[in-house]
Amino acid sequence: MKGIILAAGKGTRLYPITHSVCKPLLPVYDKPMIYYPLSLLLEMGITDIMIIVPPDDEQAQFEHLLGSGENFGAKITYLRQYERRGIADAFILGADFVGNDRVCLALGDNIFFGSKLHERLMEAKESKSGATVFGCYMEDPRPFGVVEFDGEGKVVSIEEKPQYPKSNYIIPGLYFYDSRVAEIAKNVKPSDRGELEISSVNSEYLELGELRVVTLDKDVTWFDTGNSSSLLDAACAIRDYKNSTGREVGCLEETAYKTGLISCEKLRSVAEKIKMSDYGKYLMDFAMNGKK
Repeated sequence: MKGIILAAGKGTRLYPITHSVCKPLLPVYDKPMIYYPLSLLLEMGITDIMIIVPPDDEQAQFEHLLGSGENFGAKITYLRQYERRGIADAFILGADFVGNDRVCLALGDNIFFGSKLHERLMEAKESKSGATVFGCYMEDPRPFGVVEFDGEGKVVSIEEKPQYPKSNYIIPGLYFYDSRVAEIAKNVKPSDRGELEISSVNSEYLELGELRVVTLDKDVTWFDTGNSSSLLDAACAIRDYKNSTGREVGCLEETAYKTGLISCEKLRSVAEKIKMSDYGKYLMDFAMNGKK
């Protein structure tokens, strides 16, 4: 399975803090935002990753931050999105990259963590065909793609940003598809907002009878950091999780080591270079313990 991170958004709802910094490069507590979706891909053992970046000078900033992915056992390539046409456009842009493989798309501003997350990630990754997405309960689902279920829990419909939602379950920004997704995305018609909606892709898989929704329980926390309040809430939640468990969220090198993508020696080498920071101290302590 290949991975795509869509990190090309302008972050207009976060202005002025995104005036000179691309949204996925903003800090969320102690790490750049993009660390969090990238760590999810690494946790699943997905190492061939394309990051879709803005068309301006930000690509150099992403490359300076993440490089080729060598420090965490991955191969990262970058692709510029010159026209923002919606989430589904990621599959049109990345069609050659995906090829005949399955693919996981992670949005660059979505953050997931929790004790049962790994189990849900692997469950979704192991789906051999069709599409698998998550269902997350929200008190106010109107700003998102909403899933409607029948009395037996079967998915009936998906509606993008409905004024009158048919359920409280939304689809957050982590999606798993087979290789047909590029062709399906190419046939999506722009919505009234002028975008190629990911809900249209999911609806097509639903019509084919090949859409699976894995609901997330309360042990999994999800944030869409699209506005300043949710950005602050995510940072506080990550801080509290770290303080209560002693574990980092979104630590790329730790995740790579635990997944077997890098050796203990590589982990120590990376930690040594940044040992003056709290992040480096955490990595060094983890490397010295030598436990996965």
